[in-house]
Formats: sequence, structure tokens, C-alpha cells
Amino acid sequence: MPGDPLLHSDKAMRRTTIGAMMISFSAVWVKLAHVPPTASAFYRVFFGGIFLLAMLVFRREKRWQGGRSLGLSLTAGLFFALDLYCWHRSIVHVGPGLATILGNFEVFLVPAAGVLLYGERLNLRFILSVPLAVAGLLMIVGIRWEQLNPDYRIGIFYGLTTAVFYTGFLIVLRRLQSHASKPSATLSLMVVSLSTALYLAVDMLLAGQSFAIPDLQSGISLAALGLMSQTVGWLLITRSLPRIPAAVAGLILLLQPALAFVWDVLFFNRETTPMAWGGVALALSAIYLGATSPRMGPAAKK
Repeated sequence: MPGDPLLHSDKAMRRTTIGAMMISFSAVWVKLAHVPPTASAFYRVFFGGIFLLAMLVFRREKRWQGGRSLGLSLTAGLFFALDLYCWHRSIVHVGPGLATILGNFEVFLVPAAGVLLYGERLNLRFILSVPLAVAGLLMIVGIRWEQLNPDYRIGIFYGLTTAVFYTGFLIVLRRLQSHASKPSATLSLMVVSLSTALYLAVDMLLAGQSFAIPDLQSGISLAALGLMSQTVGWLLITRSLPRIPAAVAGLILLLQPALAFVWDVLFFNRETTPMAWGGVALALSAIYLGATSPRMGPAAKK
């Protein structure tokens, strides 16, 4: 039946699964592009924003939702620019897999921000998930911090900082989505993408970095990053999540960090011990517990 909610739920789950799989390649495309981290971040959101703008023009959707919505979109873009700035550097230092898992630690920071900003309460399920995530991270990287390579330590720092800025992005995005004007997901993502590209372009100009794409592999990787990860993957997830139970959505979205780690092992020969695989499983379990805790719905990842 056309109105059967189960049919809509199944369709939404398929779309969310496809979206999570597409986004799981984000760090792979970054790694394959022979450009500096800021440049890959710029082209991701620049190409993504252009694709989204083309969609808006083709559909003749309304492209102005008022000054307040624009201000929130620009603020979200600033947080996302800082997020990508750190995350793309983390990928360089620790690899696509661990960088993606670290970025997903925002599921522990968003509820903490909810406590501080909105007076929300933390439940026992969430509280238990935090030490599990820390234990999983230690199993992946090694318990003795002083023995880690300095570059590796910097990568971990960038990865955790990514989670902080992504938390800010999600908080502002929630304000934007609850605004009275209710801008469409395509419009919001387009403005956020292009404003993020502007912030990153300014940083590149100040640092004297080139915008040149050096070879065909880099061009294909950056285009795929902008189209698949920034545009199609995000839209599939954003439009489908409201039609899926939170627990199921959280489980499906775990495909993104899990597959990112698998791609790191398969494509870039990441050496991973049995203890590290156990740490991956533990960290992902903790992320699931945190993402599906009450008062916090799952969010589209990077």
C-alpha cells in the first residue's frame, strides 16, 4: 500500500544505508587526493555546494529564507570549516579509519553541550558509553601515550578537536532546522557548504596555498568527495532519518566509521592487531550507545 509506514521505513533504511556507505569513503577520497588537507576540505564543500546549487536551480526551489536563517547557516559553515580543517589533518597523521572514529566522538559531546546549554539530563546508558569509548581508543592506539610517534599524537589531537567543532556544527544546525522558516535540507546544506568553502579559501589565501589540482586522480577523488560524500550521501541520510527508529538509525550509521576503518586496512595496508580490532568494536559499540541515548537522535556523519 502506498501509505504503509512499514514500506516507507524500509525505503528510508535502504537510503540511510546507502548514504552511510557513500560517506564512509570520505576519508579515502581525501587520502587519494594529492593536495594539502585544507585544499581537499575546500574542494569537498566547493564541489558539493555547486552540485547542490544546481539542484536548487533545476527544481526552482526557494533560495532565500530570511536573514536569521542565513546567519545560522554561516555560523554552521564556520564550525564545519574548522571541523574539516582538523579532520583532514587527522587523516594525514593517523589514517582514514582512526580519524573517522575520532570524529564520531561528537556523540559524547553533544549531550554534554545539551546539559550546559539546555539543562538536559544524562542517562545511565550514555554515562556508561564514555569510558567504553576511551577504553576502545586506548586499545586501538596503545595504552602508553609517550611511546606514540609525535605525528601520531598530533593526529589524535586533531581527530578529537574535530569532534569538538562538529559538536558546535550540529548544535547550530539543530537551531537552523527548528527555525520558523524551516529551510529545506538542500538549501541549508548548500549555504553551509559554500560558506565553509569561503572560510577555507580565505585560510588558503592567507597561507599562500595553491588551488591547483595536480593530476587526474586528485580531480576524480575531489569530485567524488564533493558529489558522493558532501551531497548525495548527506541528503540521503538527512531526508531518511526522521522515518527510522533512533536505535535502528544509530546502528545503520555505524557503517560509516566501521567501513572507514575497513577501507583503511584494505586500501592503505594499515597494520592492525587483534587488540586494536577489539578496540574498534568497543569504540563503535560505545558510539552506538551514545548516539541512541534518549534526548539525542543520530546525526549524519562525515
